Amino acid sequence: MTTSESTDPDVSPEHIERIKKNMEQVEQLSKRLMDVLAQKKSHPTSLDGPNQELFARAATAYWSEMAKNPAKLLEKQVAYWGQAVVNFAEAQSLLAKSLEGDSPGETAPIASTAPADRRFANPMWQSNPYFHFIKQQYLTNAEAIRNAVAEVEDIDDIDKRRLGYFADQIVQMMAPTNFLATNPDALEKAVETEGQSLIKGLENLVADLEANDGELVVRLADESAFEIGRNIATTPGEVVFRNEMMELIQYRPTTETVHETPIVLFPPWINKFYILDLKAQNSLIKWVTEQGYTLFVVSWLNPGAEHADLGLEDYIEKGYLSAIETAKSICKVKQVNAVGYCIAGTTLSLTLSLLKQRGDTSIKSATFFTALTDFSDQGEFTPFLQNDFIDGIEEEITNNGLLRSYIMARTFSFLRSNDLVYGPAIRSYMMGETPPAFDLLYWNGDGANLPGRMAMQYLRGLCQRNEFVRDGFELMGHTLHVRDVTVPVMAITCETDHIARWKDCYRGVQQMGSRSKTFVVAQSGHIAGIVNPPTRDKYGHYTNTDLKVDADSWREGATFNEGSWWPRWESWLKKRSGKQVPARDPGDSQHPPLTPAPGDYVRVKARRQASD
Repeated sequence: MTTSESTDPDVSPEHIERIKKNMEQVEQLSKRLMDVLAQKKSHPTSLDGPNQELFARAATAYWSEMAKNPAKLLEKQVAYWGQAVVNFAEAQSLLAKSLEGDSPGETAPIASTAPADRRFANPMWQSNPYFHFIKQQYLTNAEAIRNAVAEVEDIDDIDKRRLGYFADQIVQMMAPTNFLATNPDALEKAVETEGQSLIKGLENLVADLEANDGELVVRLADESAFEIGRNIATTPGEVVFRNEMMELIQYRPTTETVHETPIVLFPPWINKFYILDLKAQNSLIKWVTEQGYTLFVVSWLNPGAEHADLGLEDYIEKGYLSAIETAKSICKVKQVNAVGYCIAGTTLSLTLSLLKQRGDTSIKSATFFTALTDFSDQGEFTPFLQNDFIDGIEEEITNNGLLRSYIMARTFSFLRSNDLVYGPAIRSYMMGETPPAFDLLYWNGDGANLPGRMAMQYLRGLCQRNEFVRDGFELMGHTLHVRDVTVPVMAITCETDHIARWKDCYRGVQQMGSRSKTFVVAQSGHIAGIVNPPTRDKYGHYTNTDLKVDADSWREGATFNEGSWWPRWESWLKKRSGKQVPARDPGDSQHPPLTPAPGDYVRVKARRQASD
């Protein structure tokens, strides 16, 4: 079968006329699109990228180096020109072959030495002269840009890392797959569907813009496929306490007896807690109850502009301490085992320091899931934690009272732009496809706003100034320090986590004052490394009892363990959870059940609140 026979649809005159007619619908949708964009809310321009001075300094440094060493510049130019000529020659060869014989367009693909790239999976990138040349020239240009950035000198390390990030974003944005005229998959589908794919794609684009007040937030999942409490977040339980900060859910027991000491789990408030309860097969919440524990989980408020003045002290006082006191009261115990995930783990460490200074022993042990306490190395977030970007966030907060969810979502997404921005945008807007019914992506798009005061405390005091491990973080009349975390600690980190890198988490745990510290590195990333049930048997984990060495030495001396870390954690937790007692139903006379799990707060959408 020839290339043309396998990919070319019917392109009769009647077919073309139908395509033209469908394009009239595109024009109407375009007008609707302009109306949506005209109503778009503004945000500080510094949130769109760095001050142009960064590029000016980089260009000056680059050309200064080249002026000192013109031979180096000539060498780079000749190499670039040479590769461009090779790309053109290959395209000419393909064109000549395609014109030979009785089957125009039939060619054998040219072997490529470039690394495999899912964006260029269509055979036409290799066999069609036009697309082959575009791909090869794009890859050549991308390599030239990255090499130029790598060779820039006379700028500090932070600026160079920022320059590399933003240069890479330009490279990713300019990929030929991101444009209709140079995307063979999209072009083929447009012809096959007589333009209907483009109409559907434009409808998807307009719908996404309308749902986010004119901001382009690509919808990652089919929202109609999921309903919280029906097919996700379904583990049985009851809300047993509610205040202006959170709902506290107590889950129903699944065993006749339970450990005396309950668990209180604090999820991050940047997203919703049900990442730990997506479905029964991978629900950590369900699994914990099956191991014979009384489990309480906090479901945080999704704040609106009226909550702008809520700070970390409110999260600690009305969130952590209220949840702990409620769990102690219901279970009639003096201590709980606490768990904190991501930013909630960071704040759990602040809470532990506060309780240490108050002489309060309510927390018996602490487990941290991918939680940072030492921010001395900002990793991939370096571009977003410099003053120009943080100043822009502060301006955004001044104008709106909170850090809107879409800004955080966009920031996290562009760290993996091909997977979370351009790929979904191509499928939705160019191909006209409905986003997949994927629960993890649904959760990823169900974000939360951050109160303005809390966001700036976190960004300035912890992320930028790293006060918790330096001179101390001033809060609630105390100077909080990581060394005051003295309860037994188990930290779970993830090998490929780009949000809370395991080496950074390790450095923070090393500085904790606890005499009993267990550190684990799970395979995979920030979510998949944590949501890794034993039944899946997909990812293993690394352990090493020597926490005095540096991170590289720890990893070199670590033991690899097959399977999930969950049973290892449960074995550790069991030793700190007391005797067996009769299973507890949710609530008591002082804390009657208010509503079934997953509660009401989790259902509040950030987009709706931010636009009210």
